[in-house]
Amino acid sequence: MTGGQGVTLRVEACGKTFPDGTRALEPITLDVARGETLVFLGPSGCGKTTMLRIIAGLERPDVGGRILFNEVDVTGIPIERRNVGMVFQSYALFPNMNVAENIGYGLKIRGIGKAEREARVAELVALTGIEGLVHRRVDQLSGGQRQRVALARAVAARPSVLLLDEPLTALDAALRERLRVELDRLLRTLGITTIYVTHDQTEAMMLGDRIVVMRKGAIAQIGTARDIYFSPASRFVAEFIGATNIVEAECHDGMLALPGGRLPIQNGASGAVVVMIRPESIDIISTEGAVLSGRVGDVSFIGDRQRLTVSGAAHKPLLVDAPNSLGIKAGDIVGLSVKPEAIRLLAGD
Repeated sequence: MTGGQGVTLRVEACGKTFPDGTRALEPITLDVARGETLVFLGPSGCGKTTMLRIIAGLERPDVGGRILFNEVDVTGIPIERRNVGMVFQSYALFPNMNVAENIGYGLKIRGIGKAEREARVAELVALTGIEGLVHRRVDQLSGGQRQRVALARAVAARPSVLLLDEPLTALDAALRERLRVELDRLLRTLGITTIYVTHDQTEAMMLGDRIVVMRKGAIAQIGTARDIYFSPASRFVAEFIGATNIVEAECHDGMLALPGGRLPIQNGASGAVVVMIRPESIDIISTEGAVLSGRVGDVSFIGDRQRLTVSGAAHKPLLVDAPNSLGIKAGDIVGLSVKPEAIRLLAGD
């Protein structure tokens, strides 16, 4: 199975209002490149699954909205004629069929001959690492094995677009971590244009070429994982993606005035500001000569680092990620250092 088989996808002014008047989705326009993996990320009820269902053809957008595959309008075409593959949380495998029959089912109903069908099934079995399971019934499989079968079935017919709706949610943390890596490898190998829906930040950052952060039916920000993590467009995005410190303070003469001292800031802002400082951007230093200091509260050892809360430095306790080898305890007074470029000015929501 060769890569690069995906299509360009355009979502044009697609909103969704349900018959009871509920506004699930504000009009959204975006473009997805051929072979790109685009992740919709956001809290429950933000509209990400509604967007997926519109792309699939399971929902119609409000009047004026269009879905285009390779610049061809498919808005009025039902799901069975759109050539999309889908994987849901439940996997929706056929319990009366074995693994090979599940994977090959879509090929069979499309009239693909037995020899070609068997060849494609064998190829996908190898790609998804489920050799030795082809004759098992799905009720004899583990959660991870079922996920692989569902994915193989979804891509067997070489869909134009692959749609994944939180497919790893039902799995335990360790298995989810392993399958994220495998799924990323598989999507890169296949080259299918992919839309992935999740509320898991780590999943989004690992799998997405770009991430669409959703809030209340609208796009809060689109960008790469690095863009969204280091340069969030709003306070909402900053707080939703990873651990962070949101600091409200006065800024004068290039310095952020805080209860525990002053920090230099790069962006030339003045007056009341809201800034973001990631915990890993704050260094613990000696109090001697430190421009900012505070008292250590909680100390949590989390393996590769320890996370501290430091009170008195800002108006609210700061989260600080420190080396796991640093000998520090609650009650210690510490100096804090933050590079000016690590202090990000936030726009209001």
